[in-house]
Amino acid sequence: MPHHSLIPGSPADWLARAKGSLAQAKQPKAPDGYWEDLCFLAHQATEKALKAVYQQSQWLFRYTHNIEELVTGLAAKGLQIPRAVQDAVVLTKHAVSTRYPGVSDPVTKREYETAVRLAQAVVDWATPLIVGKPAKD
Repeated sequence: MPHHSLIPGSPADWLARAKGSLAQAKQPKAPDGYWEDLCFLAHQATEKALKAVYQQSQWLFRYTHNIEELVTGLAAKGLQIPRAVQDAVVLTKHAVSTRYPGVSDPVTKREYETAVRLAQAVVDWATPLIVGKPAKD
């Protein structure tokens, strides 16, 4: 999708959605559930937290699920991107390919744990940039 002149939602709205997605990602996997679906929620938390940072600075962003594009865009604007946030670019694969049968290998519990850890790092980094105070543990 192209850039829009006005992207809806305040930075706090985007961050709240990121935290909500992360909370869902941390829920126990249902007996018939898939690690892939929980990883998708971790991806969504990451994507929304990054978009909250864009909104905070009133920078336009493309409607994309590509975490690398979002991180690279923030760095190009001069924002210091911590290593943990840079590492989260691997979560892009959970936006689409891992959610469909036969497209990729099944996600393991270990990969899920990594996805949640990376998403948490991004949310923790974004929170003080949005609310102006340190993130709470």
